[in-house]
Amino acid sequence: MDRFFKLKENGTTVRTEIMAGITTFMTMAYILAVNPDILSAFKSGATGGDWTSIFLATAIAAGVMTIAMGLFVNFPVALAPGMGLNAYFATIILSSQGKFTFSMALTAVFISGIIFLILTVTKLRQMLLVAVPDSLKHAITVGIGLFIAMIGFKNSGILTVAVESTKDIPAHKFTDVLSFETVFHMGSLEDKGVILTLIGILLISILMVLRIRGAILFGILATTVIGYFMGLVNLGSLISPETTWVPDMTKLRFADFDFAGIMTTGIISVIATFTFVELFDTFGTMVGTANRAGIMKNKEEGNKRVGKAMFVDAIGVSGGALVGTSTVTAYVESAAGVAEGGRTGLTSVTTGVCFLLALFLAPIAMLIPGSATAAALIVVGVLMVQSVKEIDFQDFVLAIPAFLTIVLMPFTYNIANGISFGIVTYVVLAAASNLGGKNKYPIHWLMWVLAILVLARYFFIGSQG
Repeated sequence: MDRFFKLKENGTTVRTEIMAGITTFMTMAYILAVNPDILSAFKSGATGGDWTSIFLATAIAAGVMTIAMGLFVNFPVALAPGMGLNAYFATIILSSQGKFTFSMALTAVFISGIIFLILTVTKLRQMLLVAVPDSLKHAITVGIGLFIAMIGFKNSGILTVAVESTKDIPAHKFTDVLSFETVFHMGSLEDKGVILTLIGILLISILMVLRIRGAILFGILATTVIGYFMGLVNLGSLISPETTWVPDMTKLRFADFDFAGIMTTGIISVIATFTFVELFDTFGTMVGTANRAGIMKNKEEGNKRVGKAMFVDAIGVSGGALVGTSTVTAYVESAAGVAEGGRTGLTSVTTGVCFLLALFLAPIAMLIPGSATAAALIVVGVLMVQSVKEIDFQDFVLAIPAFLTIVLMPFTYNIANGISFGIVTYVVLAAASNLGGKNKYPIHWLMWVLAILVLARYFFIGSQG
């Protein structure tokens, strides 16, 4: 293992990597329940997906592609069907009133994966690593940290989002033309889930302050035990007659494509949206995780490993569609494993094995309460935002794009939005600053292309996803 994964070279051990892999799995295991819930919400049949088939597809796609990431790239990043993209997947089916079927949506994802593979083989995706300035790369890491924390706060109930009428709010230039506005509130401290999350944050934080290895993993387990005594963990589900321990593989929808059907629909905008969002989501997650793991300290070696990771990710997009689920992408929750000390592909292999075991041990995996994993994500957010010190906020050409990148990720609940605005504003501000002929801020030709594509996407295709 030491020779294959280069453990000593990366300053890690087998024990650390395995614990990091388990930690990553526990922070993203929610996808095993959430993805089937989202994709089967519109019932089974001609236009929908069956919960069991999607569960199987989710576990298999996440397990196989994450193991591939570890074995072929030696990179501590896990992959699974992406949140946001699965919601868009369901939305295009629901909004079509039966014209766009589940099989057609899978076909669109499969085609977007082929496009990704072409972009990766031709090195166009890898050029992003050279084209994007360091200030934006660090901003992406910070933004993802806040995004992860936002997920934790939202999932725990500490943060609630409400849509409220503005009729009773004094009119001003921001609300006088609106009927409703979105308002963030503090969750109720009487909610047991909120209390358990706060306990989890304190437990993990104390363990980290005491420099105990495996702090996040042990914190999740300890929080789960406390959750049992609070009545939030139901051990009775393990012996319920409805509990299934052996997966029924006959329900897997393999290669359920409809190439003929998509020719009669507006497939171009759907494929374009899948491809666009996946492009920036993956880039952000890869760079953010690589920065946190210290892989990008050697830029040449770091860029090479991230480039290989992009190749596996591209195969994962089409591979996920092949087994019957929405777009498979790199997960920001991988940062939890990196924070636990994961530095090599052994972390990913461990996470992938856990996903495959979940096919048989799903009832146990489902025992981990959302409050426990939410607490871990919030603490991971703290670790990710440390990269903010690498950004020169005294230089407005660098500071403004970095700031927009950072804040728009959590506030719009979308990684791609943050990166998009960061790219456009950097190109505009750098070009304006260079008008005097100083050329202080280099603009890679790919940044110009991306800026144009970003504007085209938002103005002509739309902002779905």
